[in-house]
Amino acid sequence: MKIVVAWPPGGSTDIVGRFLAEQLSIAFKRSVVVENRPGANGNIGTQSVIKSPADGYTLQIATAETHAINPHVYKNAGYEVTKDFEPIALVARVNFVLTTKGEFPATDLKQFLELAKAQPGKYTVASYGIGSTSHMALAAFEEKTGTNYLHVPYKGVAPAVNAILTGEVDAAFVSPNSVVGLEKNGQAKILGSASLKRQSSAPNVPTFAELGVPDFVTGNWYGLVAPAGIPEEAKKRLQEEVRKIATSEQFVTRANAAAIDVDYRDADEFAKYLKSENDRWQQIVAARKIEVAQ
Repeated sequence: MKIVVAWPPGGSTDIVGRFLAEQLSIAFKRSVVVENRPGANGNIGTQSVIKSPADGYTLQIATAETHAINPHVYKNAGYEVTKDFEPIALVARVNFVLTTKGEFPATDLKQFLELAKAQPGKYTVASYGIGSTSHMALAAFEEKTGTNYLHVPYKGVAPAVNAILTGEVDAAFVSPNSVVGLEKNGQAKILGSASLKRQSSAPNVPTFAELGVPDFVTGNWYGLVAPAGIPEEAKKRLQEEVRKIATSEQFVTRANAAAIDVDYRDADEFAKYLKSENDRWQQIVAARKIEVAQ
């Protein structure tokens, strides 16, 4: 068996994939390997999955990008989420925090929004790249708050965070574990968390709802999917084993150590969530006219 991770080794998606592979290998008493297939913002690995036999031996870690954003920002992503995949379970998430450079004049979210509304398009906000989860977080934030910023895309997480560190940009939506240390030494300020509840990696950071911006939740999430058409028996066995793994204390401990929050949802709940996420991002992509070149 193999679990395809459409990203390089070492990131949150890879961490989730390797833990699931380790535990599934124990449950099924067979080798379960992680196959990293990065490229094209996750499209290459995702396309490889739908070309694999639907026998239950090829799985994928689905993310917000691969299974909710890419189908709408690419003219032809090469797959259809509802048609080509069988949801197994949602298992975890990382929600973004809005972070500014240390010397930014605003000290809280209210002041940040006031400055932005007073001078639309003046303040720069970095992202991990056009069509990335951090870019979409910015787009959703603009739609939600009626503000506009100058988007500055970088090639990945590290360059975007470094741009905050050096003061090259004013702000960014990033994962909390990448900036908590910067906040402690005064090089950055974290204004709010785009999560339903306070995150384990940044428990001192209030949610946007607490700060007067309700229903603003965004970041990345991690689920397990299989090619559509896998045998019903294999699907049920996978769903049951993943439920045991994702609700175990061991998974909570391992996930939290990597600044990942557990969010288990069964196959039916995950299918509904995939639909709602696709509907959400399709609307925002259309409203902001976001498109990624093939």
